[in-house]
Amino acid sequence: MKKLQAKLLLLCLIFFSGCEKGYLDEPKPTESVNSSVIFESADGAKAFMSGILRTSRSQFTRTDAGGLYSMYFARVVKGNDLIMGFQWYLFDYENDNREPTYTRTVFSWEFPYYMINQLNQFIMGINSSATLSEIEKDGFLGQAYTMRAFYYFQLAMEFQHTYAYDLTLPAPPIYSEPAIEGKGMSTLGELYDFIIADLNAAVQTTPEERTNKSYVNRNVAYAIMARVQLVMGNWQEAANAAAIARQGYPLNPNQYPMGFDDMNASEWIWAMPQRADQTNYFYIAPHAFTDNINDGYGLAFWNKDFVSLFSSSDVRNTFFDLYGLGNSNQYYARASYKFTFDFTSDIPIIRSPEMMLIEIEANARLGKESEASTMLFSLQQNRDPDAVASGNTGNALIEEILIERRKELYGEIGVEWFDAKRLRKGITRTGNHRVGSSANLLPDDKKFFLKIPQKEIDANLNIDESINSNR
Repeated sequence: MKKLQAKLLLLCLIFFSGCEKGYLDEPKPTESVNSSVIFESADGAKAFMSGILRTSRSQFTRTDAGGLYSMYFARVVKGNDLIMGFQWYLFDYENDNREPTYTRTVFSWEFPYYMINQLNQFIMGINSSATLSEIEKDGFLGQAYTMRAFYYFQLAMEFQHTYAYDLTLPAPPIYSEPAIEGKGMSTLGELYDFIIADLNAAVQTTPEERTNKSYVNRNVAYAIMARVQLVMGNWQEAANAAAIARQGYPLNPNQYPMGFDDMNASEWIWAMPQRADQTNYFYIAPHAFTDNINDGYGLAFWNKDFVSLFSSSDVRNTFFDLYGLGNSNQYYARASYKFTFDFTSDIPIIRSPEMMLIEIEANARLGKESEASTMLFSLQQNRDPDAVASGNTGNALIEEILIERRKELYGEIGVEWFDAKRLRKGITRTGNHRVGSSANLLPDDKKFFLKIPQKEIDANLNIDESINSNR
């Protein structure tokens, strides 16, 4: 029965990637490419890749399980900086959404594996093409390896402890090609080895040029490499990759308060675009939830302790008193205009300031404190003309950098959760949270990762029922 279910699932995935016609620069569903010509031309291959990219910002299931943006925003609401009202992502905010049958668990497993399956089909098609040139093949494969590594990285982060905890622990299965039968669990070490191998190949061959910022180029490949190396604690490799990734994407403080809705902003390296005829409507996170002015869901607010970290002259201080509550402890007292919701709002995935902060942190941990401090202050001055250098060293400098990451990236990628997990720290709810200490996360807390979905256990002969016994 398990094998039959797995075969039917694969057939459905293959059917979904089949197609019709039309090549547009904007990403679109894979259904719109004629299967007989997909890999006979560069246009056909690009159209298939466009469909994969379009799926990353899709409406995969429901509003809090729509696409990549849903994974990121779920991480945002698990931290201390954002306060979620009675709205979608409610159970993520309570850090109580990890059981085998829950939507977060199932989506966070099925969505990356769906993307990986599409990418494996793409890789197989490119390798099998008799008409594409070797240069064309290398370029397409680089993009696919980048994205496959990216989605395996999401699985690694969501379904096990962090890299530094124990590399022998069971981790999600690895599929390097389209598969009919489910595989057994890998180890965390094997999964990271696979991710790094894909990225090592990707940074060599991914093109530097692209149609627009929704597509993967070499900067994106290096940016993902930087994130992965940061989690692995490979500081020099992280610094090197981050420095390359941010080349050509200069800081622009004037764009920070403009709504974070346009991927053409100079700092954006990779993005998910929206168009009026290809919108996700109210699914879009963070915009539809953190914008309490326009007609989205709203009801996401900001912790007073986090807001207090910003000076009045900091361009990133987008917080305001929406309801005239003053210095109130009401959870809805502090809103933000950082993200403007509209059906055409683009969604950031990677920006150059994140890469700059990776480089800064890595240099600080390598003992290059003077270099790190100088670069950190240059970012702070860019954001706040009245900034004053702290003079911090040692652990105080590291903590300052981590706070700067939160101040720069709030609402975007779940940076507070990401850092707490990789550094094996907890997250303690403070300030005016609606749900407080019951949602705290301890260092190495099992609530930092999800249980294996029951659907996968039922369908995969190679994953035993006992997999969740100590999760």
